[in-house]
Amino acid sequence: MRIRSLGVIDDAVVELSPGFTAVTGETGAGKTMVVTSLGLLLGGRADAALVRIGAEKAVVEGRITVSAGDSVVVRAEEAGAELDDGALLISRTVSAEGRSRAHLGGRSVPVGVLAELADELVAVHGQTDQQGLLKLTRQRQALDRYAGDAVAVPLAKYTEAYRRLRAVSVELDEIVTRARERAQEADILRYGLDEIAGVEPRAGEDVELAEEAERLGHAEALSSAATAAHAALAGNPEDPEGIEAATLVAGAQRALEAVRSHDPALAALADRIGEIGILLGDVAGELAGYADDLDADPLRLSAVEERRAALTALTRKYGEDVAAVLTWAEQSAARLTELDGDDERIDELTAERDALRAELGGLAQALTDARTEAAERFAAAVTAELASLAMPHARVSFAIRQTEDPEGVEVGGRAVAYGPAGVDEVELLLAPHPGAPARPIAKGASGGELSRVMLAVEVVFAGTDPVPTYLFDEVDAGVGGKAAVEIGRRLARLAKTAQVVVVTHLPQVAAFADRQLLVEKTNDGSVTRSGVKVLEGEERVRELSRMLAGQEDSETARAHAEELLATARADA
Repeated sequence: MRIRSLGVIDDAVVELSPGFTAVTGETGAGKTMVVTSLGLLLGGRADAALVRIGAEKAVVEGRITVSAGDSVVVRAEEAGAELDDGALLISRTVSAEGRSRAHLGGRSVPVGVLAELADELVAVHGQTDQQGLLKLTRQRQALDRYAGDAVAVPLAKYTEAYRRLRAVSVELDEIVTRARERAQEADILRYGLDEIAGVEPRAGEDVELAEEAERLGHAEALSSAATAAHAALAGNPEDPEGIEAATLVAGAQRALEAVRSHDPALAALADRIGEIGILLGDVAGELAGYADDLDADPLRLSAVEERRAALTALTRKYGEDVAAVLTWAEQSAARLTELDGDDERIDELTAERDALRAELGGLAQALTDARTEAAERFAAAVTAELASLAMPHARVSFAIRQTEDPEGVEVGGRAVAYGPAGVDEVELLLAPHPGAPARPIAKGASGGELSRVMLAVEVVFAGTDPVPTYLFDEVDAGVGGKAAVEIGRRLARLAKTAQVVVVTHLPQVAAFADRQLLVEKTNDGSVTRSGVKVLEGEERVRELSRMLAGQEDSETARAHAEELLATARADA
């Protein structure tokens, strides 16, 4: 990580070991800024007070090694991030005004995206940051993960049945709750379909009737116009001396016929006039037929208007025209069939719901049995670890209980509440000394005890927990002597399967680290780039001596420091 203008840190680079890294330094030197920086990279709350006095903004940049295909990589790529040679680059900026910006793989992202990745990247344990395992949900998840397939297999089946039960219950509740509304809807549809069936409209009928009504309404004018047009074309019997178009065209054709042989162009015109004469004859005949066939019957007009009124009544309610009315009727008939089948559907869903609830009860019992068995082994393993962490008389146990609920599923002859992970409420209990009642760890442990419980749990989980990095902030508070050596030894053991970062005051812990980082201030009270350095050889011995006796050059302290390092190397 690179840290700039954060708290007492002006500009520093923190290079962490893939194994066990210990961060040491004088009180107030800025060691906890390592924890704070990592928290910011993983979506923690931004606070303007974190920005170094006089700076415009604080910036934390981190490079995290990931593997292609990991869920973290998939989520990051969904957010638009790109990997940089197998690593994910994360940066977080906090302005002096408190505004925050986040970047992931070169892309600006909401801070919430970083928080989504946090649980899969780093587990943070500190004096004031123990919320993870204090949550009952996380405790149940921890137990399930420890149990392995014994819980995972029935849990997968349970989850599938639970999701189906939720879907069935939602559909059933909707049908039952809306029964009255659906009955009213069905009545409306039946009324509309009956009304349409009574009229029996045909597709396009409204257009045909509109044309007929227009024709019947103007029958007299149409008849007069057709008769006059016929007379103009073919003559009027009542006016034998009148000149009609057919006679004039015939005369024009005869005039040309006499000379057509002398000029092909004139012959062509004569032919065209002949065609006109034929067309005039056809039109005149159709006009005569139209006038004869024209129905001016008022009764027919009345019937047409009555039919149009019936169709208009339908189009006002069910569609803009008869075609739309017929479409509404088709869709409504299908919907009515669906509504009429509700009673049958209710019976089907009720039977399926009852079967699923019975199945869930059996699977929930299997989960409870598997968790109970795993809880005994898990608690015994954590208790054994605590014996070497200055808590020799502490006892850890699990309380696995259910809450009665008349609306729940039946397990062991009782109706109990259920959720997506079963019916069990799992709680980790701690009895710190003989005679003390077992209490929830959030209430039964001091800060130092709680950190050691967390450490014991993580050591038991080593190799099975998917989180690749653990950060412990002063997990060794209130511990010294032999217990401190055991804490260092167990952190080193955890580091064989994960990356471990520990902020510590204890030389016994720091001695077991693969890499020790020293955070030290300059004379002006800031931590610069050179203020966070990797200690090796003589420098590491001097720092451990300071941590042991407060005197870097004390021969006794140096001998003790070298002895600690030798002990740690022998355990490696």
